[in-house]
This record gives sequence, structure tokens and C-alpha cells, in this order.
Amino acid sequence: MGLDVDTPPVPELEEVDPNEYEDAEIVGDTDYKREELEVFLREGAWERAFDEWAEDTDLDEREFGIATDLAMFAEFDFFWDGFADRVGYHAPGIPEDWKERDYHPELDEWSTVSSLNASLTEFGQVVCDVLKEEYVDWESEYEPPEDLPDF
Repeated sequence: MGLDVDTPPVPELEEVDPNEYEDAEIVGDTDYKREELEVFLREGAWERAFDEWAEDTDLDEREFGIATDLAMFAEFDFFWDGFADRVGYHAPGIPEDWKERDYHPELDEWSTVSSLNASLTEFGQVVCDVLKEEYVDWESEYEPPEDLPDF
């Protein structure tokens, strides 16, 4: 399908412990390398990932407009997970009580909310993949204990 819109601005990555997110469990190192990741995003990873994602997303321009009205792209968080040797992320989402809160005037169906949440999650993963494959060149600092049994 594809989406033909301008790339939203790169988010500012703030110092947040990823373990505070409901959907994240990070073990080990607390050097999340946000400064380095933000530099990579600004050097082209964000735009490259957005272009790749926009080619295949099912999100339409109206839904994208809702996401930009709500500044959802600015709420993304990316961090280095040294234990798993990967870039982790937290994607913003529309809360379950969106109807009661009158969250956005154009939100009127669960299908729209679901589409937005799923599409933003997919975008976050594309950004992580681009960062890991094309920008990140550091090795994980995690080393397993030497006394692990052989199986």
C-alpha cells in the first residue's frame, strides 16, 4: 500500500530505565547508549527506517495524521540492550481508555486504534533493525560466566 508523507522529526531520547516500561525486561548493563543512538538517528537511520516502513505500512494518511497530531513519533524510545546484544525500543501507543478520555476527535473505532498501535510497533522494530544492521558497531559487554556446565 505505502504511505507518502514527510518523515516526522527524530525523537529526543531521554534517560529512562527501560525496565520501567510494562513490556520490557532488560537484564545487566545500564549503559543504554542513548546519546550514540540519537546521533545515528539524526545521521540518517531514522529517515532510512521511516522510508522503509512507509513503503509497506497499512497505515493511511488519516491515521498518520492522528499519530502526528498526538506527537506519537516524538515519544519513541530506543536503547542498547547489552545483555541481548540488540537495540531495544518502546513504541508509544493509544491507551485502552481512549474513548473515555476523548483522546483525539478523529478516533472513533477500535480498528483505528489497533492499526495505529500495531503500525507504530512495526516502525519501532524497523528502526531497531536499521540501527543494528547499519549503524551500531559496538560489541555487547556481557560475558557469560566461565563455569557454565556443558550440555
